[in-house]
Amino acid sequence: MNKKILIIISFICFAFSAYSRVNLPSILSDNMVLQQQTNVKLWGEAKANVQINIKTSWNQKVYTVNSDATGKWLLPVTTPVAGGPYEISFNDGDELVLKNVLIGEVWFCSGQSNMEMPMKGFDRQPVEGTNEIIAKAKARIPLRMYTTDSRDGQWVRQFSKQPQSDCKGTWLENTSENVANISAVAYIFAQYIQEILEVPVGIIVSSWGGSKVEAWMSREAIAPFKEIDLAILSNDEPVKNPTATPSVLYNAKIAPLTNFAIKGFLWYQGESNRDNATLYKNLMAAFVNDLRSKWQVGEFPFYYVQIAPFNYEGANGTSAARLMEVQMQNLQDIPNSGMVTTLDIGNPVFIHPVDKITVGKRLALWALGQTYNRKGFGYKPAIYKSMEIAGEKIYINFDNSPRGLYPMWTQIKGFEIAGEDRVFYPAKAEIETKSCRLAVSSEKVTSPVAVRYAYRNYAEAGVFGVDGIPVAPFRTDDW
Repeated sequence: MNKKILIIISFICFAFSAYSRVNLPSILSDNMVLQQQTNVKLWGEAKANVQINIKTSWNQKVYTVNSDATGKWLLPVTTPVAGGPYEISFNDGDELVLKNVLIGEVWFCSGQSNMEMPMKGFDRQPVEGTNEIIAKAKARIPLRMYTTDSRDGQWVRQFSKQPQSDCKGTWLENTSENVANISAVAYIFAQYIQEILEVPVGIIVSSWGGSKVEAWMSREAIAPFKEIDLAILSNDEPVKNPTATPSVLYNAKIAPLTNFAIKGFLWYQGESNRDNATLYKNLMAAFVNDLRSKWQVGEFPFYYVQIAPFNYEGANGTSAARLMEVQMQNLQDIPNSGMVTTLDIGNPVFIHPVDKITVGKRLALWALGQTYNRKGFGYKPAIYKSMEIAGEKIYINFDNSPRGLYPMWTQIKGFEIAGEDRVFYPAKAEIETKSCRLAVSSEKVTSPVAVRYAYRNYAEAGVFGVDGIPVAPFRTDDW
């Protein structure tokens, strides 16, 4: 047998050996965090119709599963209380071992550029206060990050017309180099709850700047919305704008991960949907309902961020105000949800607020208060409930303000008031000393019928809950 034939045979044997080894999706790898005290799924590919033995070191139990005729397999296993590190071995005749596996709390983090913005910031666009946090990162802290967005600080762009079974992604340890490139909002959230809960925390980051919610929705979720054209998903036309094309980000950056058990979902998006806020309201409810059906773990918590003030088409425009209003309404549409207000961190000319630490912490407070049942602190923003007209004043009532609002004993900026003519004038607003209620009035409006607060593309926060969380923008009219 000549040398050339031997080389070919050796190559074939090597290829067969590589193929025969269990193949796992990227989300199942060294350094991962599995959700504690639940049934998690392990899955992958192997040779067709073979037995695979899987051993989990936290209980030294060996599970057996058979691959199907296409080589695919899936096995549910039960996880213990938080801890680790552990190992998981997969053996179909050729052993594969995952190492440094932790058990803890896992959160999925998605959205557009304000979720995507890394701890180190974008070029010429900083994130305030994160440089020192990056420097202090230590691998021994049980915080792990899986990202589909970047690799070694370089963007990885993925999209597809059809749902995928795997994606490009990597689990990373808590080192300075890795932390620098991870979503700032997601990392601050994870760092905060890890410190409080004292358990390992894993975040899955899958985002893309400038993306519309339609791109993150499955075809099944969008199909009822007949005003959205889904033809591109079935034809040969190339996808020219993945961030605005229905389903292509879901297919590439969410669908491959829905087998992976999570505790909840964090969402920071909306700027790109200002052109049709009314449709967005309904899309969001459908989006969350579909996510929950895909994960099949019930109504997991869904916490999202209200977009921050910015000039957009002009500071006095209302496209962003309308989108913020819709996001507030989604609290009623989406069970087990929570919204972070950002009225105090916006910038008129900077669409990426530098204060991501506040956003991440407010998301963490929602999780700690509503998901983990911690008590003694505020996490819900005060939200407009109703109004009462009393002569030349309108009194505003709020939900989520059991201890009242501040500042007291001073006029509050950002309020407008109108009469039957629907012309709004800057208003005097104050929390009355005797009644402790927010009263709004103007000398130019003797018979008021409506009030607006911060209902513009760019406005500054004027009133807060006692816990320091800004009141959400609102209007009492529907003009």
